[in-house]
Amino acid sequence: MRALAFAALSGLSLTMSSAAAETLSFGDLSGWAEEDHRAALAAFTETCDLIRAPEWAPLCALAKEATDARAFFEMFFRPVLTGEPPALFTGYYEPELSGSPIRTARFAWPVYARPPEFDGKGIWHSRDVIEDRGLLRGRGLELAWLEDPVEAFFLQIQGSGRIRMTDGSVMRLGFAAKNNHPYRSVGTELIRRGVMAAHQVSAQGIKAWVRANPGPGLQLLRHNPSFVFFRILPDLPAHRGPIGAMGRSVTTLRTLAVDPEFTPLGAPVWIEKGGATPMNRLMIAQDTGTAIKGAQRADIFYGTGDAAGEAAGRIKDPGRMITLLPIEQLMAER
Repeated sequence: MRALAFAALSGLSLTMSSAAAETLSFGDLSGWAEEDHRAALAAFTETCDLIRAPEWAPLCALAKEATDARAFFEMFFRPVLTGEPPALFTGYYEPELSGSPIRTARFAWPVYARPPEFDGKGIWHSRDVIEDRGLLRGRGLELAWLEDPVEAFFLQIQGSGRIRMTDGSVMRLGFAAKNNHPYRSVGTELIRRGVMAAHQVSAQGIKAWVRANPGPGLQLLRHNPSFVFFRILPDLPAHRGPIGAMGRSVTTLRTLAVDPEFTPLGAPVWIEKGGATPMNRLMIAQDTGTAIKGAQRADIFYGTGDAAGEAAGRIKDPGRMITLLPIEQLMAER
């Protein structure tokens, strides 16, 4: 959802990464026996057929027929810890925002489609150039208009959203392309400036500061040169989640955004997250993100709407993540 990464669907050899890898047992996974393995299996079967590595195809067929989800995972997979914990877990969600199909006094902040002269490859203009020079203005690329510049900014960070129009209709937006500039955290910039301490930084805190300081706030947002373009998803049912990097809908509290250089897309991943809301859960690596880099780095999908956004915005927790890899793959690499 956050960025298309279909090249990673072929799977990942442990030798492709310089990160250390250690094979564990299921008894080493805290809370494994108490997990809802059936829910994890349902999420796994949503995208397993897209993994092109040969050892995954028979597992996908067996998953669709499995009656004992826990036995399925324990029989055909082994837990592999890649990299050095502690992990860093954050959260993301699908915003639901008010908007308008036309610009009005209230709705004055556009969400843009990809310009035709940019094919999504290479580096295009940065955020400050796009916005200061009005490069996209008046070209018919506006998909919707929002009432808040900070919500337009965070919509780009999340990579998808639902826009509830003034006539009551709902537009589903998905990731189309990005300008391929590096992502820079505005939270880190606030810390550098001495505006906030590290423990104060959250999505909610950043939004509040930008709204309270509209001039400096807009300049802060332009500290991040990365810019995301969207596309309308007219056929996505309301009950389905947004589209992830594998081209299918993601699942609330079962989809994980990962770095595909270390974790194959489509693989089951056991997470042990600490913090104020601990979570031991079997997730599926079905998404990616610009800021998600490293073997022990992941983003948890919290769902749609304000409550999901509040929950996701509070997550910045340590722990560890363990990928479940096919036994056949592990044996072949020894």
